[in-house]
Amino acid sequence: MKRTTGQDRTQTRNWRPATRAIRGGTWRSEMGETSEALFLTSGYCYDNAETAAARFNGEDDGMTYSRLQNPTVQMLEERIALLEGAEACRVQASGMSAMTTALLSQLSAGDHMVSARAAFGSCRWLGDSLLPRFGVEVTVVDATDITAWEAAIRPNTKVFFFETPANPTMDVADMAAIAELARAHGIRTVVDNAFCTPILQRPLEFGIDVVAYSATKMMDGQGRVLAGAVCGSEEFINEVLLPFQRNTGPNLSPFNAWVVMHGLETLDLRAKRQSENALKMGQFIEGRVKRVMHPWLDSHPAKALAQKQMDACGPIFSFEVEGGREKAHALLNALELIDISNNIGDARSLMCHPASTTHHNMGPEGRADMGISEGMLRINVGLEDIDDLIADMDQALDKAGI
Repeated sequence: MKRTTGQDRTQTRNWRPATRAIRGGTWRSEMGETSEALFLTSGYCYDNAETAAARFNGEDDGMTYSRLQNPTVQMLEERIALLEGAEACRVQASGMSAMTTALLSQLSAGDHMVSARAAFGSCRWLGDSLLPRFGVEVTVVDATDITAWEAAIRPNTKVFFFETPANPTMDVADMAAIAELARAHGIRTVVDNAFCTPILQRPLEFGIDVVAYSATKMMDGQGRVLAGAVCGSEEFINEVLLPFQRNTGPNLSPFNAWVVMHGLETLDLRAKRQSENALKMGQFIEGRVKRVMHPWLDSHPAKALAQKQMDACGPIFSFEVEGGREKAHALLNALELIDISNNIGDARSLMCHPASTTHHNMGPEGRADMGISEGMLRINVGLEDIDDLIADMDQALDKAGI
């Protein structure tokens, strides 16, 4: 196999995001296929024993084993790195394997991590439950308060970990300020950018060191496969993350990589159209419900910061209804077009009740500390006609008595 003619690093990095998402990292076999080839193989053969030895000792860059490299997987990694503006990328079996790998690869017993209070439930579990079991101390802070980050720093602090906008509270953290603080103390920053993807937000441009993804979400965009990705410098990816990944095995299957690659081809179009639809839905809901948490509405306390960091609002936001879980469930049950689902980033419109689904395992006190009420609902606004979506929301609000 060889890379498409002309795809040298200088040329591809001059391409704009929509072009990178379709053409970046493309390899072609001797067949000259237009659509990327799918290599369903776990191992590789060698012409002779000397070639095998050269590959294993690093003198030959050919394939050795699909836990370390696979042509289809590597094409996806190169494409995501180009979109992100990163030196390197490694993909993983799921979004949570990406988060786990990004953290465990660089933290050891005796280290300290500062983590954002508002986060996806499983990301909070990593800091609340998993890392402490291995001797890593974790301090949880309000990600929007830069003084809280500074106050939490200890001599052994190695990582700042947060997501922005946060799931599901839509807190917006100041990436440039947090990155500057971390850099001054020799701390590495890790940001979960799944809500935006590099089409809408590029954390590396604000000084962030490592960007992690659930590629299951907007990168696939059609609810088909699980996938994750971690982007950063070549030094971090190859010297810190890769030894952990190759020896523990949270690898993405070639088939799933192939599916995500084809999802990326429409990512630019989907992200922008879904952002437009989400803004219209947020504007419609505002005034009908208790509170709307949408970063592009004037009512959001960090609208100016969100617009500085993001190119568009994204497809996801949350809102709160009066009447707690009973009313929230009533609204969900009254929907006719929008599906009840805990997935996000899908081309279909989906809505869920975080307190009883994605964050139920945190318990009432944990949810209250994060700002997740019993009346909160999270919506992923899809690609359907926005007038149909608004009509469905309108009738559901009426039926639920909201």
